Amino acid sequence: MTTSITAGPLARAFDEACAQLEQLEFVDALWNTRLDRWITDPAVQTLIANRLGWLTAIEFIVSQRARLASFGEAVTRDGFSDVVLLGMGGSSLAPEVLRQVLGTAEGHPRLRVLDSVDPEAVRAATADVDRSLFLLASKSGSTIEPNVMAAEARRRLIEVGQQSWGSRFVAITDPETVLHRQAVSDHFRDVFINPSDIGGRYSALSFFGMVPAAVLGVDLDTFVARARTMETACRATRVADNPGFSLGALMAASAAHGRDKLTLLLPARLQSLGLWIEQLVAESTGKHGKGIVPIAGEPGDARFGDDRVFVIVNVADQYPDRTVCDRARASGAPVVTLHMDDVLDLGAEFMRWEVATAVAGRLLSINPFDEPNVQQAKDATRALLDVFRRDRRLPLPEAHAEIEGMRLTLSEAAQATLAGAPATAFLDAARADDYVALLAFLPPEDPRFVGPLDSLRSAVGASTGCATMFGYGPRYLHSTGQLHKGGANNGVFIVMTADPDEDLEVPGESFSFGVLETAQALGDFQSLDRAGRRALFVQAPRRDAALLAQLTASLTRGR
Repeated sequence: MTTSITAGPLARAFDEACAQLEQLEFVDALWNTRLDRWITDPAVQTLIANRLGWLTAIEFIVSQRARLASFGEAVTRDGFSDVVLLGMGGSSLAPEVLRQVLGTAEGHPRLRVLDSVDPEAVRAATADVDRSLFLLASKSGSTIEPNVMAAEARRRLIEVGQQSWGSRFVAITDPETVLHRQAVSDHFRDVFINPSDIGGRYSALSFFGMVPAAVLGVDLDTFVARARTMETACRATRVADNPGFSLGALMAASAAHGRDKLTLLLPARLQSLGLWIEQLVAESTGKHGKGIVPIAGEPGDARFGDDRVFVIVNVADQYPDRTVCDRARASGAPVVTLHMDDVLDLGAEFMRWEVATAVAGRLLSINPFDEPNVQQAKDATRALLDVFRRDRRLPLPEAHAEIEGMRLTLSEAAQATLAGAPATAFLDAARADDYVALLAFLPPEDPRFVGPLDSLRSAVGASTGCATMFGYGPRYLHSTGQLHKGGANNGVFIVMTADPDEDLEVPGESFSFGVLETAQALGDFQSLDRAGRRALFVQAPRRDAALLAQLTASLTRGR
């Protein structure tokens, strides 16, 4: 594990950020929970104190090592072919990284991660229940998405004759949550109670990440040892020598000087790590009109403006696209290069980025452990579902344009910015140094749409010259959604949804998965609208890749 930082035009700002941290004695303050060095407000100090459990997560997991090993061995021994994790945000992204990067050890069951309420995704994840075990992961235990996913899994188990369905469930949650009590009363196979002072996005090295790792057959001893090595390195008092603190210092200094687009350049094998970093950084720093904008998975032909800072990550002999890296370095922007000896260094990277993000939050004078704007979209969705229960339909907004049956609606801020121009001119609302976020409520990684969505993202970047983000809904609501509404008003948003080919009823509810998905898309658009964001809501009448191509052409024509 090695780190190099070339601060370039921000060399002085970077040195000043490092000096500020040393003057605060913040290395000692972080590891010894000296709350007075975070902020003077006692109420915020209390909030921070209740979210610092990640600092001792390694010790907690080491104490649970035998239990995790026993659990992983039992799941394998009992012949499960699939373990399906039902979760959102911090409960699902770290397991997804482990699944994609480390893979499944020989003889262990396949891990599948369901973090979508799309009816096609839910149907696919719950199709083979005969030999499946379900990990229901939720810190609060009350998040709607994993709960409705679990309801469908339970229905399917009962349908195939598994009356003792609780024996096919394992819960990962905080103490005394609704899920904790349900797991006990319904006789779940097992329940893992996580320390309550670990926030979701900082939970990779707790039960939320390590229970799935045990299922996969990960070498936990080596994985955790690498994380501990990074933890030790992140205790260095000289900030420039501290791999987590120095990264956080550059992140904060860059954002404070207009380079707020933290652009991640990763080899193909590590692309999912970008999604985890994206959530950690966006949800931790995007609030009170400030924020670091993580850019992950961007097309190789993206234009690089002077709002960028780059992080290049290598693993063993695998590197990101060299041409793109060369362009990044030639741009004159600050560049951080991180080298992982092998994929088991993931544990170390989890620790590094958690430290760096917390440090960046301190330098930006924000609480990196809360998410004050996330509830807005949840409340909007809940209100829309109440309307549906009453009227049996969702109150769709007035369309400002139609393209091949697709309804396009502009937010008030977008209308004001466009000053009478049609909805198809939406990209004219983007300014220099903005970012454009494409937010698709479609089945994740569906081969029908991956190519057209990539083409849309590439075309939008080329047309506007802006950095671009992409997220599947509702996943992004638990990831970058906080930044979209709470960060600086430099985002432009396209929220897309399409009616499913075949819907699926939510057991015990009066709405379907398709209705829930549409309500979440519309609820987020309403939240963006109320936050004064420039946004476009696109509702397609069917799932057709040709419609995405038509949307791309209509939005970029003449630009």
